[in-house]
Amino acid sequence: MLDRSFAPAFSKKFSFELPQPQVFPLRGGLDLVFIPGLQQEIVKIEVIFKAGKWHEPIPGLSHFTATMIDKGTAAKSSKEIAGVFDFYGAQLEISAGYDFTSVSLYGLSKHLPEIFPVFWELMNSPSFPEDELDLQKEIFIQNLLVNSEKNSFVASKLLRKNIFGQMHPYGRATEENDVRQLTKEDLKVFFKNNFHPVEIYLVGNLTPQKIEWLTQQFNSIIPQNIEEKNFSAQPGQLHQQLAKTGSVQSSIRWGKQVINRLHPDYFSLLLVNHLLGGYFGSRLMKSIREEKGLTYGIYSSIHPFKNDCMVSIGADVNNDKAGLAKEEIKKEIKRLKEIPVAETELAIAKNHFLGSLQLEVANPFAVLEKTKSIRLNKLGNTYYQDLFSKIESSHPEDILLTAKKYFEPDSFQEVSVG
Repeated sequence: MLDRSFAPAFSKKFSFELPQPQVFPLRGGLDLVFIPGLQQEIVKIEVIFKAGKWHEPIPGLSHFTATMIDKGTAAKSSKEIAGVFDFYGAQLEISAGYDFTSVSLYGLSKHLPEIFPVFWELMNSPSFPEDELDLQKEIFIQNLLVNSEKNSFVASKLLRKNIFGQMHPYGRATEENDVRQLTKEDLKVFFKNNFHPVEIYLVGNLTPQKIEWLTQQFNSIIPQNIEEKNFSAQPGQLHQQLAKTGSVQSSIRWGKQVINRLHPDYFSLLLVNHLLGGYFGSRLMKSIREEKGLTYGIYSSIHPFKNDCMVSIGADVNNDKAGLAKEEIKKEIKRLKEIPVAETELAIAKNHFLGSLQLEVANPFAVLEKTKSIRLNKLGNTYYQDLFSKIESSHPEDILLTAKKYFEPDSFQEVSVG
């Protein structure tokens, strides 16, 4: 009989291997990247464009061009498009990010002949109808007005602006005036110039014949070179406090520009951040939430972009405790860079980090996200294996050295709203 008065023996066995995709070369150097392994009769097709905020000449143009893709084509209305996808149980997902815009189609593989032509039509001939654009602009403005009343939203927006600058794509926010000035012609020009596929991804339980059929469809694409843009960060205020009448809480944000994914210290930076505030057992959570009860939650996050990177710390606290919370954040950062972390604490953080990394490749859709990250950011095929090995072999001395280099408290920019 099992003796439940004793905990079972702990066994730690870590390994990591990212499944390799199948790559089908297309016309002009474009690739169709296939992730196998899905058992269900489901397919996902994702097309990536260099059409994120980094490439937009007008604030908000990327978002609205992407949002309007499924709102009508030369031959179909938004209602007709939605009717086809609903009838066949398909779904369209459009995401405009800082660097790229992606358009994805989910559906049953047996219905590809019916749903793909509509998807293809959206990729080639969106009509950007005026009435739909006006509606989307009003929805965005209403959401912006609601969010602008939230301290956390305003604080995060100000932090990005102060780190990168208000004219930088990573620091620039889309405001109401920007939205009202956007026209249908702006969207059409941006679509024509930037919505040319740079990568195509495929996940599904597909026969070789269906993959060949899709390859033939995509081979009609004529790749276009998108002009690369360069921007330099123009940091703003080091300390900014915005008072809001009637607010009982303050949203605190600390952040700074840091090294990106291509830097040799980046893996160590991730682990330092994890120790500081990257999971529930982190130092910030233990000190500021559990021991002092200043907040329900506090985090520290690394935000990697294609062309830059930032770290941010955030928490919401009562106004009368905001000063104390800031002092405690500074204290924890200083402790991380002055006192070597204990082996036990480091082991817990490493185990959590590595376990989370393993969970992030638990299915083919998750593998796709890692594959996209590698290919779109040119990280190298062994990037995640190298990350795994570096975290697993890290020592307290590595943490101390990295914290000294990148976590000087006085180098952080600070925003408080409330």
